[in-house]
Amino acid sequence: MQLELLKLYSRNVTDQELLLIRDILAQFFADEATRKADKVWDEKGFDAKTLLKKHRRRTYLDNLVF
Repeated sequence: MQLELLKLYSRNVTDQELLLIRDILAQFFADEATRKADKVWDEKGFDAKTLLKKHRRRTYLDNLVF
């Protein structure tokens, strides 16, 4: 991947094209993270109701020390 990105320098890519390439790469990695999270979600048999029951956050006030 690094070599392919370095090849872009020899093509005189415009700033606008670089921004587009950056956005494409960001979207690719975001999609990949979502796919991996969905896979874990399915493997563990999670659903929204189960997850909400398991995840109980404490309020910030509970963590204050006076």
